[in-house]
Amino acid sequence: MKKTFYVLVFSSLILSFSFLSCGPGKKLMSSRARVENLQNDSIQVHGQLNECNTLVKNLKNDKTSLLSEKAALQNENASVESDLKALSAQSKMTIAEQAKRLKSLQEIIQSQKDVMNNLKNSIADALMNYKSDELSVYTKDGNVYVSLQEKLLFKSGSDVVDPKGKEALRFLAQVLNSTKDITVLIEGHTDNIPIKTKLMEDNWDLSTARATSIVRILTKDYGFDSSRITASGRSQFHPVKSNDTLEARASNRRTEIILSPNMKELYNLIYQ
Repeated sequence: MKKTFYVLVFSSLILSFSFLSCGPGKKLMSSRARVENLQNDSIQVHGQLNECNTLVKNLKNDKTSLLSEKAALQNENASVESDLKALSAQSKMTIAEQAKRLKSLQEIIQSQKDVMNNLKNSIADALMNYKSDELSVYTKDGNVYVSLQEKLLFKSGSDVVDPKGKEALRFLAQVLNSTKDITVLIEGHTDNIPIKTKLMEDNWDLSTARATSIVRILTKDYGFDSSRITASGRSQFHPVKSNDTLEARASNRRTEIILSPNMKELYNLIYQ
């Protein structure tokens, strides 16, 4: 009986020591696992925090951009409102005012027509002694055209004005010098036959040189205002006929003096 008692006591002691030796190890492992979980949670939280910080930064940038867009829209809106006010003011023009403005436009246009018709008639009278195959005077698009044929002005391939042509220019200059508020464009034209000489490279050279010669005569010899006249060469590219025959090519070899009215008064009334 005693033996059995001692065995039981001994067994209890062994079990107690076993529990004492195993207990602290499990707690340590449990603590380590908990620490590891906390570390993982901390890493995850830090990652989420960084994402939040990035999101906040992006939101701030978006806010700044939206504020800039808002300011731009406000400025644009103010500009539109200003334009609307201006349009509203213009739309308040009464029917009587519109009728008055229209009448003024019609009067100016008619006045310009009268001036140009009178100018055409004066030039035609001044040049009445010249034949129709030498020159013509007509109106087109509100301008007066004086078309001078090559046979009246120049020898073939030359830009030197013949005495007969110079006399015609003198009669023309007398009319032009007595007419204010017009501008003069001198356009040289050729046929499509190529030219190449020591002085002329091609028809561009010839047409421009002829126009320039006439400008010099009108301004230097006959006193026309140099600030109101322009010389240009159009070569063969604006024919009045097809260049298929000798007669057609002769018609294309011409110099056109184009007289245009001063449209400043009309423009001022339209755009005021």
